[in-house]
Amino acid sequence: MKAALLIAALLSTSAFAETIAITGATVAIGDGSQPITNGIVIIRDGRIAAAGAGIAVPAGARTIDAQGKWVSPGIVAGVSTLGIVDGYGMGETNDASSDKSPFSAAIDVSPAINSEGQGIATERGRGVTRVFVIPAAGNTMFAGQGAVIDLGADLDPVTRPRAFQYVELGEDSADHAGGSRTAAHVLLHAALAAAANPALAGELSKDALITRQDALALGPVIRGTMPLLVHAERVADIKAVLALKAQYPKIKLVLVGATEGWRIAGQIAAANVPVIAASITDLPEKFELLSATQSNVGRLTKAGIVTAMSNIDMSEGPYESHLTQYAGNLVALTRIPGATGLDWGAALATITSKPAAAIGMDGEIGSLRAGRRADVVIWDGDPLELASNPVAVFIDGVAQPMISRQTRLRDRYLDPREKALPKAYER
Repeated sequence: MKAALLIAALLSTSAFAETIAITGATVAIGDGSQPITNGIVIIRDGRIAAAGAGIAVPAGARTIDAQGKWVSPGIVAGVSTLGIVDGYGMGETNDASSDKSPFSAAIDVSPAINSEGQGIATERGRGVTRVFVIPAAGNTMFAGQGAVIDLGADLDPVTRPRAFQYVELGEDSADHAGGSRTAAHVLLHAALAAAANPALAGELSKDALITRQDALALGPVIRGTMPLLVHAERVADIKAVLALKAQYPKIKLVLVGATEGWRIAGQIAAANVPVIAASITDLPEKFELLSATQSNVGRLTKAGIVTAMSNIDMSEGPYESHLTQYAGNLVALTRIPGATGLDWGAALATITSKPAAAIGMDGEIGSLRAGRRADVVIWDGDPLELASNPVAVFIDGVAQPMISRQTRLRDRYLDPREKALPKAYER
């Protein structure tokens, strides 16, 4: 009942320009620091004005008493198909892959984002506020240009279009680049060479491995103004990615997956390449995952690498709300002899500020530090505990509805009484 009253109060305070003070909670900044008891978060004009202990509540601010609750930044999901896949097994709702298109790197997912997809509301209600929407490789290893979106209940979801380029390298790339890694490496280098000199690209045709439009789309990558996210798992593939920096010094690489990254953590750190890792992959489900270990994220972080977690390799998702459980597991690993986990603050950062930092957006999203977008979640307990749930979610300082198709179905079937129509027909 108290949670319901809190949500009702928040929904009546969603004016963008309002100043809101959340008081009395355990506050987690999300930047790697430890939780602050009896903390305060100040939201002003859709941004974080201040967060921490001993902060004065501004005159005229609307105060929300969050005694006994936790406050954190919203969860940032580093690899997702939210907004471009609305249901598996239904091709008409799948805009992730473009197998029949002559284009690859030129593909931009931004115009296809569906902010009213059922998964958006479900994940928002579980504390996820921003995601990196990543296309799937189609006719080549280049999947296209991904976007950063928010999960707000509005029709303007795109925070940053064309935020990065996404490439598959490894087992998943073989079928899209001639059938082997060797062919994939040739295509990768040929495409980047064409980006430097578009005259090397082909005209638009089904036989062109890289069209002029694709080459132009890769131009920002070699100029260092657009990050290149490369999905690579095994050591050999990771080393091939790192070697690109020698030829293209300005390139901003981000490794995705990197299940065997712990084995060459020193080299990744020396190259200053961030990692959006698979969460807690620990089974050799593929040949490129033979060295999988739950300690990968902990070991990469210990080596000084900016390391975030994602759902890649974990499930067909998107189940982005599972990330809090995976972060909690990293804390649990610190208690297992021989394993390498993270303390609580560092674990939360892997699903908040670290994914933002990986693509250069940590000054904008991912933490409760002053000036960031006010993506704030109030939880009924420790957000990394499996039993905890959000009781309120803000995106850009606006309180969000906590209702989704899943909550409506839950409520419908909680009532066992027979009515005039079968349950499936109830509104």
